[in-house]
Amino acid sequence: MATDLGELLVPYMPTIRVPKTGDRVFKSECAFSFDSPESEGGLYVCMNTFLGFGREHVERHYRKTGQSVYMHLKRHVKEKPTGAAGGAIPRRQNGKVFLDLELNRDFNGEDYEYEDEAKLVIFPDHFEIALPNIEELPALVTIACDAVLNAPSAYKKQEPESWEVEIQVSRHARSLRQLDNGVRIPPSGWKCQKCEMRENLWLNLTDGTMLCGKWFFDGSGGNGHALDHYKETKHPLAVKLDTITPDGADVYSFEEEEAVLDPHISEHLSHFGIDMLQMQKKTENGHHTDNNARPRVSEWEVIQESGMKLKAVYGSGYTGIKNLGHSCYLSTVMQVLFSIPDFQRMYVGNLQRIFDYSPLDPTQDFATQMAKVGHGLLSGQYSKPPMKSELIEQVMKEEYKVLNRHQQKGISPRMLKALVSRGHPEFSSNRQQDAQEFFLHMINLVERNSPSSENPSDAFRFLVEERVQCCQTRRVRYTQRVDYCIQLPAPVEAATNREELLAYDAKRREAEENMRAPPEPVRARIPFTACLQAFTEPENVPDFWSSALQAKSAGVKTSRFASFPEYLAVQIKKFTFGVDWVPKKLDLGIDVPDFLDLSRLRATGLQSGEEELPDLMPPIVLPEDTRDNSMSSLDSPEIDEAAVMQLAEMGFPLEACRKAVYYTGNMGPEMAFNWIIAHMEEPDFAEPLMLPSMLGPGPFSIADSPMGATPLDNSPPEESIAILTSMGFPRTHTIRALKATNNNLERALDWIFTHPEEEESDALSNMADTEPNDNAFSNGNSHSDSTLSPDGDTSGPRVKDGPGRYELFAVISHMGASTMSGHYVCHIKKEGRWVIYNDHKVCLSERPPKDLGYIYFYHRLSSS
Repeated sequence: MATDLGELLVPYMPTIRVPKTGDRVFKSECAFSFDSPESEGGLYVCMNTFLGFGREHVERHYRKTGQSVYMHLKRHVKEKPTGAAGGAIPRRQNGKVFLDLELNRDFNGEDYEYEDEAKLVIFPDHFEIALPNIEELPALVTIACDAVLNAPSAYKKQEPESWEVEIQVSRHARSLRQLDNGVRIPPSGWKCQKCEMRENLWLNLTDGTMLCGKWFFDGSGGNGHALDHYKETKHPLAVKLDTITPDGADVYSFEEEEAVLDPHISEHLSHFGIDMLQMQKKTENGHHTDNNARPRVSEWEVIQESGMKLKAVYGSGYTGIKNLGHSCYLSTVMQVLFSIPDFQRMYVGNLQRIFDYSPLDPTQDFATQMAKVGHGLLSGQYSKPPMKSELIEQVMKEEYKVLNRHQQKGISPRMLKALVSRGHPEFSSNRQQDAQEFFLHMINLVERNSPSSENPSDAFRFLVEERVQCCQTRRVRYTQRVDYCIQLPAPVEAATNREELLAYDAKRREAEENMRAPPEPVRARIPFTACLQAFTEPENVPDFWSSALQAKSAGVKTSRFASFPEYLAVQIKKFTFGVDWVPKKLDLGIDVPDFLDLSRLRATGLQSGEEELPDLMPPIVLPEDTRDNSMSSLDSPEIDEAAVMQLAEMGFPLEACRKAVYYTGNMGPEMAFNWIIAHMEEPDFAEPLMLPSMLGPGPFSIADSPMGATPLDNSPPEESIAILTSMGFPRTHTIRALKATNNNLERALDWIFTHPEEEESDALSNMADTEPNDNAFSNGNSHSDSTLSPDGDTSGPRVKDGPGRYELFAVISHMGASTMSGHYVCHIKKEGRWVIYNDHKVCLSERPPKDLGYIYFYHRLSSS
């Protein structure tokens, strides 16, 4: 028999691999479904790729790859027989077989015992070889099987390996001297102290200066002022501001020229008023808890509808999502997204096509994992009610053990979470996150991973018209930007129970002075109309530069809807930052209506009698130490001639090599070579280097200047280009916009709207001719639903414009004192009734807490 098995496996030996360091073995979950070894058909693990497949999907992988040998894993769960003493100690048969196996199991493991079974299966004949079988199998096969059976979880190997190996502790961390200069860093409103850039900002840990990095550092914009500051002061360490979390931050050492670790980062940041220790909250039972829980007790009870006998519901659309540990923000967002027909059609309606055309590693494909989750939520396969016989048995035994095994388990989105959070400093952590930020993160991923002709995020996309007026000249500028969620302020001063709040505040202060227990808190009640009013009121524009005066001046901005989306997401701005950088939550309730009419907020565009501001950009701000000799320095730019000659020896034109070295900041021939490859097809590739000083003095318009708003004609990142082109903008126009705005996405969108391509003017005029006004977007009372700006028609993004009348259909609620703590629950209206989704539990809602919501979702009512 041993000889027969050896001969049988000989043709497949080249395809059988032994897992190496870094290989992930998916032996707890299927790549296309939520099947596991506990499922009826078990799980098949490919002995070459180590991907796991359920019984319905293993044939597809075999046909696509030709891999024939799989390990079949099956766990049999049996109820433990009870004795007089309450039962024997749970035993596990074949314990080594499924070592470190993570399964989606919610019932009490002490009441059950497991019998594990493993065997090799050879396709297409499904020939089975029981394991272990050391005597009869070739040594290589035995070693491979043992390695697969004992491999750790596929997700445990991902986490900190790369960082721990590569990043070292800075030699300056322990002895860093910090200046006692009184600098305190605010939690928002950051900008470079030299050029006023608001992105890619670095805080020097010695003196507290906030300065920008280089434009090519991690894809963000900047003018290199942080590095210039180091050259002047020799202060070695800086931290990137938007990476500060309770677990640490990104620290760079200019002297060591690499990213480093700072074990004392909390102490160093607290010197400037940033208290990282207060950001961290203790956790309990999978949910973050708060130090001051008393004021939030009622909130937890009301939102989760505690104390009510809620009826569980099962079937299609009523499947819960298991909490992976502070992942309820993901669960609520995914439940809402897959209650929308656009997402259902895109991912579940195209399920077979997505699966059939998935890459060889479907765990890393966004469409595949979205389709997997969508099918898991909508198929009803993972939400089946217990059988009548099981309910009767439970009543007869007067215990819950039988029912608990068949309770709602939900699906475990571990594979999707690992994919969508990869590389993100917050979502890749195990901390609680902001559901609104994750919602926008998911929309961004959908944009980037959807073909231009089919994009479900179109349902949320709308245009906001911003009217900015110079207070001194009274001239105006109208711009449009894309948005996916409207953020409404919560004006506490407009509370209907203002007198009650004032009385509570007086009692609270009195209790503090007399060291007595605080009074029962009072929740502010704010009308939804007050939130809308606060959104529409004019606001001051910080650092407004008037193109009419060509100087800084006072400016005010008002916002209106240039289009209304098919699905409207409304966030109530309940969170604010304290002086210690800890996000705090305002305790308030909003009288949110079931029906909403926003027609009066439709944008009107330029009105008769209004005079537009000139289309000029602010002058380029040069560092103070270079202003006096800016002309000479620009006329004779500093270029590493050695790097230029090294590139020229490869056969590239000399002038192209000079530009490549200059535009990559003299960072070496490798960076310059990458620039050359990205720009070889440009018509001016080999033309001499042209700098702003060579273009003539005086202010210039973006449209007139070949250099745009930046002295560097750098190639925009492909990721930024993909985001804009996915909205329907032509690629050439997108590249011009990004170059003109130093690769700033938000400014690039504004640039596109203010600089339509000439060849599109006819299409725009034709659109205007069909509407009753001059605005490219029709009046809310005179049009039906339509998708504007399809590919190739206009330069604007695709929006599903229509009437501004909506009905509430979903609410995401937050419990807790800040976004870094607490728990999320969502309520969704399905089939005319409200349903509560609380992690894996799905029940009919008795009293949906609409007034305590954090994000509200409305769907547009038909025009009829």
